[in-house]
Amino acid sequence: MSESTYAELDVRIIPPREKHPTIFATFAALEPGQAFVLVNDHDPRPLRYQFEYEHAGKFGWEYLQQGPTVWKVLISKVAS
Repeated sequence: MSESTYAELDVRIIPPREKHPTIFATFAALEPGQAFVLVNDHDPRPLRYQFEYEHAGKFGWEYLQQGPTVWKVLISKVAS
């Protein structure tokens, strides 16, 4: 599927303290097999570590664009 198939969550416009809660709420709302594209102004590597800790084996993480000014990551919910 192409990137345009998925809804984008652009966190560049969200206040910093609300970013991770918004991302995790978006992930929680997904059905298994669904995904969204996270758009950020930096590499969201710390977010990936948090996903690995809280949702190990239950998510997919695929970089679609890696900077230098925009990062896009396809985050999917793995079917159990």
